[in-house]
Order: sequence, then structure tokens, then C-alpha cells
Amino acid sequence: MSKQNIYDNETFFDGYKKIRDTAGNANDVFEMPALFSLLPDLKNQTVLDLGCGFGEHCIHYIEQGAKKVVGIDISEKMLAIAKAENSHPNISYLHMPMEDLAGLDMQFDVVISSLAIHYVENYGALAKDVYRLLNPGGLFIFSQEHPLCTCYTRGDRWTQDEEGNFLYVNLSNYGVEGERDSKWFVENVRKYHRTFSTIVNTLLDAGFTVERVLEPLPDQEILKQYPAYSRLFHKPDFLLVRARK
Repeated sequence: MSKQNIYDNETFFDGYKKIRDTAGNANDVFEMPALFSLLPDLKNQTVLDLGCGFGEHCIHYIEQGAKKVVGIDISEKMLAIAKAENSHPNISYLHMPMEDLAGLDMQFDVVISSLAIHYVENYGALAKDVYRLLNPGGLFIFSQEHPLCTCYTRGDRWTQDEEGNFLYVNLSNYGVEGERDSKWFVENVRKYHRTFSTIVNTLLDAGFTVERVLEPLPDQEILKQYPAYSRLFHKPDFLLVRARK
């Protein structure tokens, strides 16, 4: 199975970190609040974080009462920051790709993934691996780029007027699933597009019950502070799912 480690590319890593350090970035405004809203009571729970990145989420889960958190990531650069800035006696950071979950001999109450699923080629295998790792009644909670974003293949994503206002999204090849290469800080960033139905039905086929689906949009308070986010009413950036074993 193909595994991509774009976050250890120096140019990509620096660009990504700069975005995450910028106030009002979409992750902080939309994705993280939505992801955390789907969490159960984590008191005395064991948690697996797939694609844990800098480890900020792992610390949050400990602060919410989790008794043990395991964070895995394919990026050594990410894990170096996680270990330096977000270490805790009850957090273990492992250098491994999500595609290798079959080799993980542990059980968890909650498996969480923030914006990493769209980098995985075999989503069906991942769903089955997560199902196996969960205790009965356990939760799989994840966010990913919205399928209206991952389907993008060519040309301008938006049609804008002369003042730069976003009029509508240019949508193509939504029904053509598979690999997408895009430029994001560097060339050939590889993601995988799946339709909304495939995302949900793959979970059902693995044995999960889908409990909640979110597509975060700005409220009036966010629009007052960041009016440019009104474009999300045309196309949400993120899709979040909570499923139970």
C-alpha cells in the first residue's frame, strides 16, 4: 500500500506550520471545535490518535480525563515537536503510518483522527483495522477534507466577480474516486478522493453504526470576525463523522 510522508518535506512542513500558527486559520475556527464536539466523556478512557501531528490533541484528551493516549504519525518532524512540546507520562508517541495499524496489539475506547484520512489510499482496510482495535461500544471519530474539496482536479476552484467575491464553486469529477495530486506548498501532494456515500458506506460495511455527521459552517459571530469565510456556504472545507462499534 502506498504511504506518503509529505510532512517531512522541509518546504511543506514550514508552510503547514506557518498556516497553523496563523490566527483565524480554518482548523482552529471550524475543524477543531467540531471534532471536540463529537467526543464522549473521556474520563478513564484509552484513546488512539491517528496522525497525531504536533500532539496538541493528545494533550487535550489527557486534560479531558483520558487515562492513556497513544499518538501515531508517519512524520518524524511532527513527532519531534509533539515529544518536545506536548509530552505527558500517559501519552505514548509512535512513529508509524496509519496503514500499519494491523501490527498494533492494543485496544482502545476511542479512536480519533484529525484531517489525515484523506491521505490514506485503502480506507476500507483502515476502517476494519480501527474496528478491530476498538473495545465493544467504542467510538471512531474523524475529520477529513470535505469530498467537495478532495474531488478537485484542475483549473480554478472558484468563479469570482471583479471585486473578488466568491460566486460559486467549480465542481468536476466528484464521481471519479481515487488519487489526486495537488500543489500545496510543494508539487505532488497526494490525497484520495471518495464520495460521501463511500465514506459512510465503508464504515457501515466494517460493522460501524454512524451516529453523527458534521459539515461545519460559519455562524454570525465568526462572519463578523472573518467575513471571507462566507465562501464556505458554497463548499464546506471539512467533513466529520462519529461512528460506534
